[in-house]
Amino acid sequence: MKAKSWTKSRRSALAAAVVATVFALGLASCVTTSEQQSGEADPAFARRLVTYASREVPGTIVVDPGSHYLYLLLPGGQAVRYGVGVGGEGFGWSGVATVHTKQEWPDWYPPAEMLERKPDLKQHMVQLQSGLGMHGGPENPIGARALYLWQGNKDTLYRIHGTNEPWTIGHNVSAGCIRMTNEDIADIYDRTLVGTKVVVLPTASAPVASAQ
Repeated sequence: MKAKSWTKSRRSALAAAVVATVFALGLASCVTTSEQQSGEADPAFARRLVTYASREVPGTIVVDPGSHYLYLLLPGGQAVRYGVGVGGEGFGWSGVATVHTKQEWPDWYPPAEMLERKPDLKQHMVQLQSGLGMHGGPENPIGARALYLWQGNKDTLYRIHGTNEPWTIGHNVSAGCIRMTNEDIADIYDRTLVGTKVVVLPTASAPVASAQ
């Protein structure tokens, strides 16, 4: 029993060490660049019901990176507002997409461009079903749930996902993706269907992507 407990603890320690190494490398694509190491989410970005005027139909997700909020539109001019962390300058993206797939405790696959820029990352990855990556779980940078955004038949490489660093909500911290607390991503995951329209509003640094 003690041997099993020690093995489990050792595996957890190794997993945590891998994640710490990934963060230390400052790798992009949904990985933090925040220097803070612990804390809770800012209550100003807590989930709440708000009045939100929009021409989009209920059920649409609207992301406003400039204000660090995501809105799930409801009937009657209301919306559920969630706080989010967004990409840093130069890594933003805006446009219209749809939720192509949803995953619980998703695996993380660093893009090929990232692996080319940071070849040392490969030693921390394992061979998964879709390539080199990290198994989903509490230590995984993209958290408890993920919504994968596509334009037509093309993956935008842009995700709405969870995080195990709630203190980063409300900040520009990740390189391209929209992050939410694990509690909030689980909430919107349950409310969202595959095929849901997602509108990401532009910011000063965000290139606008048109549908293909």
